[in-house]
Amino acid sequence: MDSSKKNTMYNITSNPFFSSNNNKPFSTPKDGYSSYVFARSPLEPPNGKIEMYSKEFYAACGVGGALCCGLTHTAMTPLDVVKCNMQIDPMKYKSTMSGFNILHKEQGLRGFFKGWSPTLLGYSMQGACKMGFYEFFKKYYSDMAGPEYAAKYKTLIYLAGSASAEVIADVALCPMEAVKVRVQTQPGFARGLQDGLPKIVRAEGVMGLYKGLVPLWGRQIPYTMMKFASFENIVELIYKKAIPVPKEECSKPLQLGISFAGGYIAGIFCALISHPADNLVSFLNNSKGATVGDAVKNLGLWGLFTRGLPIRIVMIGTLTGAQWGIYDAFKVSVGLPTTGGVTPDVAIKTKELGQENPM
Repeated sequence: MDSSKKNTMYNITSNPFFSSNNNKPFSTPKDGYSSYVFARSPLEPPNGKIEMYSKEFYAACGVGGALCCGLTHTAMTPLDVVKCNMQIDPMKYKSTMSGFNILHKEQGLRGFFKGWSPTLLGYSMQGACKMGFYEFFKKYYSDMAGPEYAAKYKTLIYLAGSASAEVIADVALCPMEAVKVRVQTQPGFARGLQDGLPKIVRAEGVMGLYKGLVPLWGRQIPYTMMKFASFENIVELIYKKAIPVPKEECSKPLQLGISFAGGYIAGIFCALISHPADNLVSFLNNSKGATVGDAVKNLGLWGLFTRGLPIRIVMIGTLTGAQWGIYDAFKVSVGLPTTGGVTPDVAIKTKELGQENPM
């Protein structure tokens, strides 16, 4: 590679969309370069607290993920209880309002918080894996792609990174999800995690906790891919089209507000794409020995896509917006930048790399 190409690459690395991989935790230099570049949030002035892409960075992202997913899913437990019962017994729970009324009449206020303990533990573990591994895979795949393709195919990197992270996260979530659904939809099954978990293991063995893993992947992987890719692009568009100053000049409260707004919009798309699999997960975890074919036959194709959908849109939109807000607030509290919001310099790539279609 001639010197002009090298200069081109280093000009690109000056763009805030990229960052030098001086620590080289996942790759080694080649082609004479001393650094790699990758798609990521913009760098901010060092604060002496946590070095970007260090072990401490990924640990902090994991803690932020545990907080944002565990707390928000637990807070949404009443809506989740109603939604699951609407999916399992639509003849009894015909609408959201009637579902709330029936649960209150039959079980009182405590009925709305059934399954809160497996929800808190399960989604805390899932969130830690999801956010921590997303940051890891986003950087890892971008390093593999190199500077030119990391910019050109940034959305594919978001999709691949989030999908990889979710595969791991769902293995952590699945046992708690199995307990949660049964506690919420089978009266008298168990009071919560402490007695519900061993009851499933005694009846069906350890693998009984994982029989919903494949449909859980079917629900969560598309959901998470949509959640991360749409969030990153929506936030980028907000800063590009609606905010008159660069992101680094915006106040932290404004940046966090944009994170919430971007997350809420992304959550609506997430609910739409993952809802059929959500109905499958609820049905399979509630019906011993049931198959996906049984679920489709029982729910019907229309019911698979629509049963419980309005309440899930409200639930997931609020949930996703709050998650990104909490996650970025935690990152800011430990001195890290908020997520997303920088566009690659198209002019540099077009003129200096000679790309006809840079994006």
